[in-house]
Amino acid sequence: MCGIIGIYAKGPVNQAIYNGLTVLQHRGQDAAGIMTSDGRRVYLRKDNGLVRDVFQQRHMEQLKGAIGIGHVRYPTAGCDSPAEAQPFYVNSPFGLALAHNGNLTNADQLAGELFREDLRHLNTESDSEILLNVLAHELHAVSRVDLSPDDIFRAVMGVHRRARGAYAVVVMIVGVGLLAFRDPHGIRPIIYGRRDTDRGQEHMIASESVALDVLGFKAVRDIGPGEALFIDMDGQPHWRQCVQQTEHTPCIFEYVYLARPDSMIDGIAVHKTRLRMGEKLAAKIKREWRDVDIDVVIPIPDTSRTAGLQMAYELDIKYREGFIKNRYIGRTFIMPGQAQRESSVRQKLNAIDLEFRGKNVLLVDDSIVRGTTSAQIVQMAREAGARRVYFASAAPPVRYPNVYGIDMPAAKELVASGRSEEEVARIIGADRLIYQDLSDLIDAAHEGNPRITRFDASCFDGVYVTGDISADYLARIERRRNDVAKSGRQSASIEQQTAEVLSFPR
Repeated sequence: MCGIIGIYAKGPVNQAIYNGLTVLQHRGQDAAGIMTSDGRRVYLRKDNGLVRDVFQQRHMEQLKGAIGIGHVRYPTAGCDSPAEAQPFYVNSPFGLALAHNGNLTNADQLAGELFREDLRHLNTESDSEILLNVLAHELHAVSRVDLSPDDIFRAVMGVHRRARGAYAVVVMIVGVGLLAFRDPHGIRPIIYGRRDTDRGQEHMIASESVALDVLGFKAVRDIGPGEALFIDMDGQPHWRQCVQQTEHTPCIFEYVYLARPDSMIDGIAVHKTRLRMGEKLAAKIKREWRDVDIDVVIPIPDTSRTAGLQMAYELDIKYREGFIKNRYIGRTFIMPGQAQRESSVRQKLNAIDLEFRGKNVLLVDDSIVRGTTSAQIVQMAREAGARRVYFASAAPPVRYPNVYGIDMPAAKELVASGRSEEEVARIIGADRLIYQDLSDLIDAAHEGNPRITRFDASCFDGVYVTGDISADYLARIERRRNDVAKSGRQSASIEQQTAEVLSFPR
């Protein structure tokens, strides 16, 4: 997962994009970047790190122009160097900058085609650079000096014919306008909004609606699967359905963990979905745990709070905050290596002993991925004096890798892969463990928007909605994503020099 933003305004956009990226920081803490344009030149700043660390005053002053895009990166296939931070830029045709959320499943094939057939050179291993060059090639094939919306939409159709996988994309075409499009399955989220100002109407595209809210834009609608939006330099929006055969299957893990609770994604309120997840898991506990005595429900902050609170209400059991979170430590799920994840858990959370001492505690988390964090938290609860520690996961067992932009590890690194609930409970040290049923999770999201009848739940059921995932492909990504490979890439990237603001003439 990553966070993307594009803004067309009537004045400088640098501060607005910066503010929007801070709101989307939860979607990626590995790197950040902004590119703007004044219609003649483009201005870029990107580097590894958090938004607040990448952009200093001197960088912001150099990001000129009333149109721009931004990105926060969460690495999926080993993008560790500052050069692989986004946005990416190519100077022909016109000058194109792209920010991408998702993952191309045929990236290797496309990279070969770009070299052999399109005669394009790739400078990184990022699939986002591949996507940018595919778009550039398609635009070059249809472009004229005066690029029309029809030309742009024909190029997007060409991208759809070639690219497979998940992609929510925002593109700045220098001197031409702002483009956004989404893959035919709508796997990763992207939403459009606008606001009226004294100077005229302004437009914004973002991964989540909360970014629109914070900047005062009114959400208009999500960009649909296979749909494209182009905003020209006069501020006129143009819409086009670029793929006729589509199936809307958004990623259900967005509602479990990735998105902020105050966001709306594809018409579904994340907060309400998590409340329903809590209701359904409480109902399962009532059915299957009649013999279990629970004194208190304690969530593992932050994303499990909503489900945990509703569970406590449905079970008529006390709800207590038992862990205090250090908000200056990043999300451990998206730490790049196992050693870093393990060292971060106790820095991130501290137990309040009096909420645990002598009690049978039900810990609630949004999901269990590797099990490392869960095991340490169970141990913290025992050290704080809990008599018995039960564990509830608001999501089903994560047993399969995700190939659509979430860096869930190789299957062998997933604690639930090939194991029963009892075996996972022993590994994490819990007295008992219960998972959400997949059907209940799907119902919790489906209730928010009945028009969506299917979700990508591949990390839970191993069914990949794009239909192009083979055992060989899964073996390749396993070699790239395992913690040993990540540790090697992380060590190599330490030697990389940091990037500074660059400006390019049109």
